[in-house]
Amino acid sequence: MAAVRAIGSLGRFTAAAKYSPSCRAPPAGYACRNISTSSALQTRTHVSYDIKGDVAVVRFNTPNSKVNTLSKQLNSEFNEVMNEIWANEAVKSAVLISSKPGSFIAGADITMIEACKTAQEVTQLSQEGQKMLEKIEQSPKPIVAAISGSCLGGGLEVAIACHYRIATKDRKTVLGTPEVLLGLLPGAGGTQRLPKMVGLPAAFDMMLTGRNIRADKAKKMGLVDQLVDPLGPGVKAPEARTIEYLEEVAIGFARGLANRTVSSKRSKGLIQKITDYAMALPFVRQQVYKTVESKVQKQTKGLYPAPVKIIEVVKTGLDQGRDAGYFTESQNFGKLAMTKESKALLGLYHGQTHCKKNKFGAPQREVKTLAVLGAGLMGAGIAQVSVDKGLKTILKDTAQQGLDRGQQQIFKGLNSKVKKKSLTSFERDSILSNLTSQLDYKGFEKADMVIEAVFEDINIKHKVLKEVEAVIPPHCIFASNTSALPISQIASVSKRPEKVIGMHYFSPVDRMQLLEIITTDKTSQDTAASAVAVGLKQGKVVIVVKDGPGFYTTRCLGPMLAEVVRVLQEGIDPKKIDTISTAFGFPVGAATLIDEVGVDVAAHVAEDLGKAFGERFGGGSIDLFKLMVQKGFLGRKTGKGFYVYQEGVKNRSVNSGMDEVLAQFQVPANPDVCTEEDIQMRLVTRFVNEAAMCLQEGILSNPLEGDIGAVFGLGFPPCLGGPFRYADSYGARELVDKLRKYEAVYGCQFTPCQLLVDYANNPSKKFHQ
Repeated sequence: MAAVRAIGSLGRFTAAAKYSPSCRAPPAGYACRNISTSSALQTRTHVSYDIKGDVAVVRFNTPNSKVNTLSKQLNSEFNEVMNEIWANEAVKSAVLISSKPGSFIAGADITMIEACKTAQEVTQLSQEGQKMLEKIEQSPKPIVAAISGSCLGGGLEVAIACHYRIATKDRKTVLGTPEVLLGLLPGAGGTQRLPKMVGLPAAFDMMLTGRNIRADKAKKMGLVDQLVDPLGPGVKAPEARTIEYLEEVAIGFARGLANRTVSSKRSKGLIQKITDYAMALPFVRQQVYKTVESKVQKQTKGLYPAPVKIIEVVKTGLDQGRDAGYFTESQNFGKLAMTKESKALLGLYHGQTHCKKNKFGAPQREVKTLAVLGAGLMGAGIAQVSVDKGLKTILKDTAQQGLDRGQQQIFKGLNSKVKKKSLTSFERDSILSNLTSQLDYKGFEKADMVIEAVFEDINIKHKVLKEVEAVIPPHCIFASNTSALPISQIASVSKRPEKVIGMHYFSPVDRMQLLEIITTDKTSQDTAASAVAVGLKQGKVVIVVKDGPGFYTTRCLGPMLAEVVRVLQEGIDPKKIDTISTAFGFPVGAATLIDEVGVDVAAHVAEDLGKAFGERFGGGSIDLFKLMVQKGFLGRKTGKGFYVYQEGVKNRSVNSGMDEVLAQFQVPANPDVCTEEDIQMRLVTRFVNEAAMCLQEGILSNPLEGDIGAVFGLGFPPCLGGPFRYADSYGARELVDKLRKYEAVYGCQFTPCQLLVDYANNPSKKFHQ
């Protein structure tokens, strides 16, 4: 689910510093200025500065926030401060630095953009940013950006407008342009400066993917001029010492630039010179535009306007000159901010921020030792994300072969990080030293939490729960990674049901961001607080839902997959249904999704949900799945499902063995409800209707978590923002009308739930106000 993961990159965004004049005597000609502006200085809360010799050190520090953002207040104070610096003849250069460890500037303040009612207002914000950074770029006094921590979006635009950039070489220091992930583009000159700084291909890669660049890579690209190694602990914490050292180094370079002992011109290698020469030729640029445009079209299916606009704006600047580029950038920034796609993606950003907080508060005791039962795909994945974040982890299986496979999966997962250079081999081995693999319950008496990931069978779940409760300490929590079995049913044999909870992970665990936590009526608040704390420590986006068959995510997926089977039975082949569903915005085709989930798992879940919800969960024949299982067509894991899977072969072919299966279950299609749009709407309306039903029944506590669960767990199109935001933008009335149309043909499976009907009858009602 690459698109889901890409959007998942949004997850990287989520005191007051008073001005204190330097205690030494102010330089000549500065004292009167100091007095005349003292009232303004007293009220500055976001930006301060002091003067060290002939270098002004400007410090960003957004109050009551872990990160600095370019808000109206910060921008206004930054403007004031820079004007004072430019007017002060004793100051020859300046350094921009953050007072916050881990954040230079994390981007623009999103609420400032959301407060705008028209595209013109947003365009004006862009133009103000452009003017300010133009002044920085044209400054007669050299300005050095001293970067430690996140330097993203507008923060990177500030840095690249400076004359020199120095960054700390640590993991927290990342540079990037994530605007595309919010449906926007860099709006303060970034689309014009970046290609000139790092070259056209690298600039497109940064702006179109939104990926983070580590400091060492940024140096190689020419995005950063110097690197500073972080310091270890001393009298102060390592972060504080590193920032002080970074400031010292930056002051030295600022002074050097001012007295011309340091040059801001970078020497380019031969390959860079050749690339620059080639990019100066219009026909070569046209070729690059063409390649990038076709790649973007293939990946986005034309559903995301921002990437297309980024290409257009860069093109304008390079082909028609700087002024045209800046003008197009600000105009398109305004237009994009008003699109429904940007609003949907911003909604997901806020949802992620909401889901990264523990609404149950801090647990009474921290989970330090975690035990995982079952070393299969899911169990090994859970162990990997736990050990990776410093949790002591025990991995238990009943067979040595299973244990070996699980250990190998964990090693492979961590080793891929070594290959990508995000871990050293020493760090990998140090992480693995926290993992114990075993066939018995030894050490479980020290466990704070046990997560079971055994086979989806209630009798097996009951067996392990009883075994575990015989060996764990009284405070230990028992969590089940079931995807559909009600937690209260699993907890029915527990001696301490208040300590039993559901923790539903998604495959592959190390890449899928969502964790769905399920509480029963008996689950204690402290148990819930511990489960959320563990999920957040594992780096997950956490939603908490009430117990019931299929919980929230599996329950929404169930009716949609039942409809997929019906569509297949009506004669639409798997490739066609994949094309139809991805064209709507699903990152993975509907038939492929069944292969990925596993046909046996889909059959098992469909049967359980069918028993729980009856005819409403009907659609296609479950016997089709059962026959596939009989024939060994279980999906990717057995190499055959709807498709044939071969190691190293990218283009899968349709499994010809399925022809006979589909022929056996073929049903006549009704042409009134079988157009491509109808097929899309049949899948989506069943999904959205079930999501609304979960909200109606109290399984979900709010629409925000419903949207996050659907996008990050099930791949609901991110450009639509989730089922509830989609219901708002498409219109509840229109959705109910569609459901009624299909209900007339297929019956109760399309009967709209009462909540949707209520919203349809009252146009002022919205899931997201």
